[in-house]
Amino acid sequence: MGPTGAGKSEFALRLAAQLPIEIISVDSAQVYRGMDIGTAKPSVDERVRVAHHLLDLRDPTQSYSAGEFVVDARIALREILARGRIPLLVGGTMLYFRALLGGMAVLPRASSAVRTALDARAAREGWPALHAELARVDPGAAARIHPNDPRRIQRALEVHAVTGRPISDLWAVRESPDQAAPEFGFASWALVPGSRPMLHARLEQRFNAMMQLGFLDEVRALHARGDLCMTNTSMRAVGYRQLWAHVAGEVTLEQASVQAVAATRQLAKRQLTWLRSWPAVQRIDPFSTDSFEHFRAAVLQLLQ
Repeated sequence: MGPTGAGKSEFALRLAAQLPIEIISVDSAQVYRGMDIGTAKPSVDERVRVAHHLLDLRDPTQSYSAGEFVVDARIALREILARGRIPLLVGGTMLYFRALLGGMAVLPRASSAVRTALDARAAREGWPALHAELARVDPGAAARIHPNDPRRIQRALEVHAVTGRPISDLWAVRESPDQAAPEFGFASWALVPGSRPMLHARLEQRFNAMMQLGFLDEVRALHARGDLCMTNTSMRAVGYRQLWAHVAGEVTLEQASVQAVAATRQLAKRQLTWLRSWPAVQRIDPFSTDSFEHFRAAVLQLLQ
């Protein structure tokens, strides 16, 4: 696990070249078909060389939840182990990791009516205003959710509207550990860059590389479908949201690019915040000398 741009996929593929590994994606955007460049989805060649699971599960018009991920991940884990191979979970969606390893909070189903109303308010008032409301009704959730994270602000306010209870209270009532993933034993590594400026530079370089590969054309194709809009969870993914605004004529390409890089940095910051409190995880600085070799040696020792 680790922040976006830390090199998780590179480490995983290098390890898979030496061990009988199959990779399980832990990425809430890579589950969507047609969203390849902006999600840094493994290439066709990489997927031929190493089996990948939980990619391209949904059309971008559909939703995909942490609960669904847990079900799908457990199935993939069992199947990989039954083949006598090693499952390696790789990604940066910390909510998915927490749901699989620590159990799920029991939350109400989504309400399209409440979400539509919240989207309308956000269009009028802005998501920071809705975050301020969340701070009034659920200070605990507001402290953990960034003011520029509309999906999680919406979900927290939706749960409060539907149940009358703060989502932070429901987060505290989790499945017991034996309900999470009792048949599996996990070892966890986190790629945590020691240099924040180096990570920021890498994120900007990666965005520029995505643009050269055709990221803008990918968003144009999604926009041209006519059945997607900013209320779809898929289109709120970092990078897609900002380029969508450009394709819709709301901002210039330069403005969208600057905003996309900034949003990616904010995402990495949130992911690092999650990891600071993550229990029983071995941290590796991916930018340090011989970092992969240290990771490889630790895995081999564990397997022996």
